Amino acid sequence: MNPGETAITNHQVVSRDEWTEARKTLLAKEKEFTRQRDEISRQRRQLPWEKVEKEYAFDGPDGRETLADLFDGHSQLIVYHFMFGPGWEEGCRSCSFLSDHIDGAIAHLKARDVTLVVVSRAPLAQIEAFKKRMGWNFKWVSSFGNDFNFDYHVSFTKDEMAKGKVNYNYVEQEFGVEEAPGTSVFYRDASGNIFHTYSAYARGLDMLIGTYNYLDLVPKGRDEDRLAFTMAWVRHHDRYDDGYTVDSKAGYTAPEGASVYAAAGDNS
Repeated sequence: MNPGETAITNHQVVSRDEWTEARKTLLAKEKEFTRQRDEISRQRRQLPWEKVEKEYAFDGPDGRETLADLFDGHSQLIVYHFMFGPGWEEGCRSCSFLSDHIDGAIAHLKARDVTLVVVSRAPLAQIEAFKKRMGWNFKWVSSFGNDFNFDYHVSFTKDEMAKGKVNYNYVEQEFGVEEAPGTSVFYRDASGNIFHTYSAYARGLDMLIGTYNYLDLVPKGRDEDRLAFTMAWVRHHDRYDDGYTVDSKAGYTAPEGASVYAAAGDNS
């Protein structure tokens, strides 16, 4: 399937007055959705917290850093769990798609007492080489050698995978590879105590992908309905070219070097 192949046919065409009335009807629903989203965000902030008791040390561009160090003087920390395992030839395409939206947000987040850091289990040398290729500037550290990814259910051991199902997105399910995407949020109080306040996985990460929000505005939308794997169209941003095509029957393709297991489970 070539980009833009999907055609829109027999779409209703009306007068300006009829269009305006239809638009106002949808606007009322959009406003209700916005209010619902605000309420869900309020409830998210009201979730109970769990204290982080374990010590974690990460390898970063400035040397070894603890979880507390990653806050960089702020009280709130967002961690994006990027699918990039030891020995992988490159980072996950979908995680790269999301990460293309990070750099522009960093300065604005800092102004609101928030630090955002990307964490992967790949060793730092792998991370820095891929980060350079992609042209990203955000901070990216390695959790190789600690339990951080496993404790926040975005990496799975061989024993877990051998059982056929892993704990991902708060349910036991099949998952295709040993690394998974997610985001986790932490708070550090004046005494230095760290609390885990929130984590989201799978489609819970959609809100972080600005491109999807733009696509939801246009007539064809995300144009993923006919794809066996919805994100089969996504490429690393340096891999789109004039010969770009999409195989609508293609499933998820793990990066070279990744350990592949059972078919991916529920990503809703």
